[in-house]
Amino acid sequence: MFSINPKDQTERNNYKLLTGTIIPRPIAFVTTISSDGVINGAPFSYFNIVSSNPPMLSVSVQRAGGQMKDTARNIYENREFVVHIVDTENVEKINKTAASLPADESELEIAELTPVESEKISVPGIKEAKVRYECKLVQAIPVGGKEDVPGADLFIGEVVLFHLDEAIYDNTYINARELDAVSRLAGANYAKIGDIFSIERPK
Repeated sequence: MFSINPKDQTERNNYKLLTGTIIPRPIAFVTTISSDGVINGAPFSYFNIVSSNPPMLSVSVQRAGGQMKDTARNIYENREFVVHIVDTENVEKINKTAASLPADESELEIAELTPVESEKISVPGIKEAKVRYECKLVQAIPVGGKEDVPGADLFIGEVVLFHLDEAIYDNTYINARELDAVSRLAGANYAKIGDIFSIERPK
């Protein structure tokens, strides 16, 4: 085994090490809405659970050259967003939303995703997801970067409403096979749920 000092590498090489080893990563498809009413949608794999009491999620949105992406700007302005779980049935369409579009164009249109109204927030979700979480912003933290220019924006949102497809939920547990979530690996590689095994917790 050998060691690598991240300060001796480029940001790109550090990115490759992180995304190649922290796997599999769940993918959040996040919808937001601009001040002009344009619905933005983009996938993010820097995403996870923060708390269950209250239920909170985190999404980290990387900046490009210090410039915020539309998703980050919209969350700062609107303080609301919807997180969806990417699965095998919607991953192809959601992949199309990773394209760089002007702020006045909606990724949902090019990906042929269907907007659906939320109940507790103003931001729409999409019909094609088996799971979506309506979220309100709890905290936004600019992080990383150099010379006082952040490299990313970390958002923590409280889930104010869960939406679940009936086929994946039995009123107690989520059926992982029915959800069929897709995870991100490195580069253009993704993974499906493979073998599932159980280990008893120590008493």
